[in-house]
Amino acid sequence: MEQLAGGTAVVSGGASGIGLGIARAAAGEGMHVVIADIEEGPGEEAAAAIAATGARSLFVRTNVMDLDSVEALADCAYAEFGRVDLLCNNAGVHHPSPVNEMSREDWRWLLGVNLEGVIHGLLAFLPRMREQGGESHIVNTSSLAGLAPLPGGAGYTASKFAVTGLTEVLRGELAPHRIGVSLLCPGPVNTNIGSSARNRRSALDEDGEDAGGTAGRDAEAHVSAVTSRGMDPDLVGRLVMAAVMANDRYIIPHPEWREVIETRSARLLQGFDRAGELLSNL
Repeated sequence: MEQLAGGTAVVSGGASGIGLGIARAAAGEGMHVVIADIEEGPGEEAAAAIAATGARSLFVRTNVMDLDSVEALADCAYAEFGRVDLLCNNAGVHHPSPVNEMSREDWRWLLGVNLEGVIHGLLAFLPRMREQGGESHIVNTSSLAGLAPLPGGAGYTASKFAVTGLTEVLRGELAPHRIGVSLLCPGPVNTNIGSSARNRRSALDEDGEDAGGTAGRDAEAHVSAVTSRGMDPDLVGRLVMAAVMANDRYIIPHPEWREVIETRSARLLQGFDRAGELLSNL
């Protein structure tokens, strides 16, 4: 997209962290902004702060696990602004836990937000974006854990690898329709994802005790300690805007992590080499 000013951006998980950084950056480029988030108070505050800068801004409480809720978000965005030029399927949660300690509800929450949240965004918005004409763009938030496995984070890794694959296919499918697609793969960013379990009961409509227990809270505290030293989310937002304008395929804000991806790629190639050796001896 060469022209962002005057367009409309919809950002899920937009009340804080990377989502808020993207929303601020979009407003800085002259876009109208729709913030979608399950947290009503922070969402209203974020929308008001963006409106105070002179941009038109709207908050819509949204549970991305619920397709009806995301459809309602799309209805609000199109009723208010008439079109959506930038869709950022960004809402995400983290539950650091070994596979053997994860419950069915743990899996349902992680995949429901991180993967189904993206799918629901596409189901609700993509048909209308195709019909509206002109250029538009979609950014799906994966993670560095969607490019290389995150030790101790099997559920998170699985959800993010799925988003990576979905987005790579989607880019090719939508190119003929003048809809660009970018994959955002952040590493440590100063967000509150380490405490994302605070919204779990609301998202799942759960009752009862904290499913994570003491061990879960300790793991989340570790994640929070790591992310607190991470990149400024506003900087990530500016990188996203630059990538949207250039129609970049990947947005990877952490060049210092290149070696991790190179190591995984080398191991994959070793698998091809090993198969060649075995086949030659059969």
